[in-house]
Amino acid sequence: MGFLIRVVINAFAIWVVTLIPVLQVFVVPFPPGETLQMVLTLLIVAAIFALVNTIIGTVIKVLAFPLYILTLGLIGLLINAFLLWLTAWLTHWWNWGLRVEDFWWGVVAAVIITVINWVFGIFLRPRKD
Repeated sequence: MGFLIRVVINAFAIWVVTLIPVLQVFVVPFPPGETLQMVLTLLIVAAIFALVNTIIGTVIKVLAFPLYILTLGLIGLLINAFLLWLTAWLTHWWNWGLRVEDFWWGVVAAVIITVINWVFGIFLRPRKD
């Protein structure tokens, strides 16, 4: 259940990022590109992003632990942008998916996605009794 909630929050965060045209992050929906196809594409891209973040992101973050200490955590911004770019690369083989045109704008997009996930995580986190 937690994975599904995380996917829906990621889909919302990616959708918010695509609304900011200067970031040059786009989601290309399934053909014919109606609203349903856009929502399904966002959910699939968010699921791929969650899997990439869980599997590859964890390995990279463990290996980059000394860099986290040296940069006081700022390397996390680049790692999150890399994971977003990797998600875009994984979905570019089809005619749908995430498109990140510029890596540095991808860094800004990753920061926005992280902030949205953090805010929703505060409200949707299970409470301990």
